[in-house]
Amino acid sequence: MPYQSTKTYGNDRGFSCAFRQAKATHSHCSLIHGYSLGFRFVFEANKLDEKNWVYDFGNCKWIKEWIEQNFDHTLAVDSKDPLLKELKNLEAIGVAKIVEMDGVGCEKFAEHTYNFVAPKVKEQTQDRVYLKSVEVFEHGANSAIYKV
Repeated sequence: MPYQSTKTYGNDRGFSCAFRQAKATHSHCSLIHGYSLGFRFVFEANKLDEKNWVYDFGNCKWIKEWIEQNFDHTLAVDSKDPLLKELKNLEAIGVAKIVEMDGVGCEKFAEHTYNFVAPKVKEQTQDRVYLKSVEVFEHGANSAIYKV
């Protein structure tokens, strides 16, 4: 596809998400920790729309809202975490907003986000635009990319 455009919500936006990777027993990542996550979307199209755009950046508000719901002041919990019940209790007692996911971490956050955004972009643009990739940043040195 000859045209690409990107939309980035940087780490400075304040999408504060905490999580733990229970299987990372060799590192501190098995403890609850968090980042102000950043997101980068790459859109692709073979042809531009009538305004000469790949994808209307003004139409990204729904993406930002979904990011806020899932990654802003949340505790992302892996549905396979052996302490799932205890972690979910943090929401029950009013100290955390829990978002349960099939896997957590930068790579899984990129995958979850891609799987939510890609079909909607395709539908909105009647198959003209495709989401090429989603990149999720923990900070300036660490990120992960998911693409199909």
